[in-house]
Amino acid sequence: MRSGFTSRVLAVVRDLPPGSVASYGEIAAEAGAPGAARAVGRVLASSAADLPWWRVVTAGGRLAPHKEREQAARLEAEGVACRDGHVVALRATGPRARAARR
Repeated sequence: MRSGFTSRVLAVVRDLPPGSVASYGEIAAEAGAPGAARAVGRVLASSAADLPWWRVVTAGGRLAPHKEREQAARLEAEGVACRDGHVVALRATGPRARAARR
């Protein structure tokens, strides 16, 4: 059985549109748990493969070190430029930015 936090994290990540990225911290805040970025990482690490995990990066744009190549390839296929293990330009496309535009 999933916790409420886990369900909210999965919903927020599923809602990230192609070509966008969000930080672990943004996901945590949107899921109602500001400051729980590491917990978001744990949820993603144990989640189903069909979740768009590659759209989640560190606050500094760093890709997941153990899946860097795959994550970069998936992001680049969606039009997000990556270089040296980072997203080149973090655009304001995460959950908070989308909410601000509503």
